[in-house]
Amino acid sequence: MRLRRLRAMTCYWHQGSFVVHAYVRGAPVSLHPGSAEILNAFETWTSPQEAADTLDHLTSGTVEKAVHTLCDVGLLVAEGSDDARQDEHVAESWSAWAPEAAFFHYGTRDAPFEPATPELRQHLTGAGRPALFTEYPRAERILLPRGPAPALRVPLETALYQRRTHRSFTDRAVSLTDLAALLAVTFGPADFIDGHEYGALMRRTSPAGGSRQEIEAYLAVPNVEHVAPGLYHYNAREHSLELIAEGFTHAEAAQLCADQEGTAEAAFLIFLVAVWERMRVKYRHPRAYRVSLLNAGHLGQTFALAATALGLGPFQTAAFDDTAVETRLALDPAACSALYALAAGHPRGEDAQPAGLKPFRLSGT
Repeated sequence: MRLRRLRAMTCYWHQGSFVVHAYVRGAPVSLHPGSAEILNAFETWTSPQEAADTLDHLTSGTVEKAVHTLCDVGLLVAEGSDDARQDEHVAESWSAWAPEAAFFHYGTRDAPFEPATPELRQHLTGAGRPALFTEYPRAERILLPRGPAPALRVPLETALYQRRTHRSFTDRAVSLTDLAALLAVTFGPADFIDGHEYGALMRRTSPAGGSRQEIEAYLAVPNVEHVAPGLYHYNAREHSLELIAEGFTHAEAAQLCADQEGTAEAAFLIFLVAVWERMRVKYRHPRAYRVSLLNAGHLGQTFALAATALGLGPFQTAAFDDTAVETRLALDPAACSALYALAAGHPRGEDAQPAGLKPFRLSGT
């Protein structure tokens, strides 16, 4: 019988233990660190005796015992077995994104629902509860205009079907009134609800898992009326812009966003930044990371529809330099992460070409 190690697995150190984690089985196993050397001997289809010959510095009894254990926990699979075929299928299917995306995908599947324990409730009602808002009390600020935004009162059908991804903009500045309306309707509080042991919770116009509202809006502004170019945080409680750093150019916008088309022309960018502790304090399973990505998408859609209603051209992207953005915003990357970039400006009015029949014929070949 010949054996091979799983392809769909990851090894790491956790709390002083060497852990081997099979993706599909989803069960991390603590092993002796020397197991890595034995698993490596089964990189290709190999018999236990061939592996023992390769590992000649180990006794045959040690190798035999280790092989038996690794088979029992499913880290070695037999040639021609169902487990081997499944592992090959998973490894091939996820090869382009392995190991990071594959491990995240399988490692966060089938999360158990765990009600809040008495210890967690005590933590949530005490000093450990994260702040509902992120604020920079010592920062210079711009108080944004409040009040109704008549331009947003368009039929939902109109906003849905007029929404386009724009990548070409004029040099006309976006008005402070339009920016204020866009920020308020996308990121501002719609109302507040009683979360009981979780305290007061904010509700926005977009859905958010557990109403944790872990995502904050940071603006990079090169071309907005009455706003000096710079980096700002949107204070949702106060409806203001808090200055993080002075100065920001179209060229820097392009540099941060991989020189994508349109980033060097947009009037402003908004980086959606997750404050992880707000989510982690309630949801202890890493599947909650998925929820934050979905929350960012919800906000991106609301932003795109609201910008369209205001006559602006929106676009959104996940292609940006995470480290450069977080450094520029003076964020702690262990506590906060930039997930998504939104942008808008006055579009040039260049419409995309209708598909016609030719592209459909090409896609069918």
